[in-house]
Amino acid sequence: MKIAIIGAGNMGGAIARGLAHSNMDINISVADLAQDKLDELKAEYAAIEVSTDSMAVVANADVVLLAVKPWLVEPVIKGVLPALDLSRQIILSIAAGVDIATLTSWLGNENAVVFRAIPNTAISIHQSMTFVSHNANVTTSQVAEVEAIFNALGKAAVIEERLMGAATSLCSCGIAFAMRYVRAATEGGVELGIYPNDAKQYVLQTLRGAVELLEATGNNPEVEIDKVTTPGGITIKGLNAMEAHGFTNSVIEGLKASK
Repeated sequence: MKIAIIGAGNMGGAIARGLAHSNMDINISVADLAQDKLDELKAEYAAIEVSTDSMAVVANADVVLLAVKPWLVEPVIKGVLPALDLSRQIILSIAAGVDIATLTSWLGNENAVVFRAIPNTAISIHQSMTFVSHNANVTTSQVAEVEAIFNALGKAAVIEERLMGAATSLCSCGIAFAMRYVRAATEGGVELGIYPNDAKQYVLQTLRGAVELLEATGNNPEVEIDKVTTPGGITIKGLNAMEAHGFTNSVIEGLKASK
């Protein structure tokens, strides 16, 4: 597979590095106007082809991945359009808020194969939860190819486009929400007398344990919660105090607001 990535910024660069570090049989080319970003990529992974010429990069690609800011997607598409072969190439955008219908209109070809993907920042360490949607022109093998790209960078789920906003809130914005919990729990630990860095490490390991426990058992979180909330015990007192201050409702309202 030959993939051309337009944009070597935080997300584009992370995807390029992640794929280069993976076991996928893939040829990676990256285009960006910032030569310094391209030089950094090339210094880390000599096999990545880099260029400031986007048209040259996309010409022979199987997958063209648009990793630019949402307001740059249209001019980027218009700039490389003469070099695209929409009869065979997959167009893949990770720009938030730019839907498939809009991408298709900018491409000027209703038969174009178009995918959207919403990763999160953990893609840089191969732990992104990435959501993928597509138009009706795709084949089963093309879906598998795109899904494989993001499974190499964490976990991917193919969903209906109408759910992309909700998925973005849950997992793209959600990574910030999870980090805010880590910060809050760390600050609570400090108030209880634990040194800040120690508190953070303890919270991180506790979260790792919670994640792996749920993955290993497949249980609803409440099942595992019940195991540590003995009648009259300290855990149920803590949970009830959190709920009294709006814990669950705050999380739900935050997700709804970010959508």
